[in-house]
Amino acid sequence: MTLCFASNNKHKIEEIADMLGDTFVLQTLNDIGCYDDIPETADTIEGNSLLKAQYVWERYQINCFADDSGLEVAALGGAPGVMSARYAGEHGNHDRNIDLLLRNLGNDTNRSARFKTVITLIINGQQQQFTGILDGTIITERRGSHGFGYDPVFELSDTNRTLAEMTMTEKSQISHRARAFEKLTKHLNQS
Repeated sequence: MTLCFASNNKHKIEEIADMLGDTFVLQTLNDIGCYDDIPETADTIEGNSLLKAQYVWERYQINCFADDSGLEVAALGGAPGVMSARYAGEHGNHDRNIDLLLRNLGNDTNRSARFKTVITLIINGQQQQFTGILDGTIITERRGSHGFGYDPVFELSDTNRTLAEMTMTEKSQISHRARAFEKLTKHLNQS
């Protein structure tokens, strides 16, 4: 079966191709001739994942899946959530996003948070979503030099390490994205 992953992120594509194995032919947006900047205008992570998958299905009629991720902080009512990459305004400015997050949390003692990935799969027009969650705590200052985004301030619940203190291999084995992709691949391999 051929599947389009609604992404051109090489790291994500390699990761999911490895998980899917030889059973599936994985295509990127570029492979199907889609060079559009797919709108992410939903107000939830689930909604953005669905929008991206529907965009590909409706325009190209190819079986596909898309993902969206975000950080949800309990004391901030789930923020930054769907706005995680643009929390401080500019898309992908990790330092400013972390600074704003720490400022907004202030001295709040409830620092529980979770990373969440939602994957929407559309096969022959039928949609299904798979969610991966990674629980942790937002610490008060950055630790570690690996990873990206909020990794330096996200400490795992069962360790004293932030994601930025883990190697990419360690992180990819336990991440929210890995957990969602694992559910997706299990579903695809049982179908």
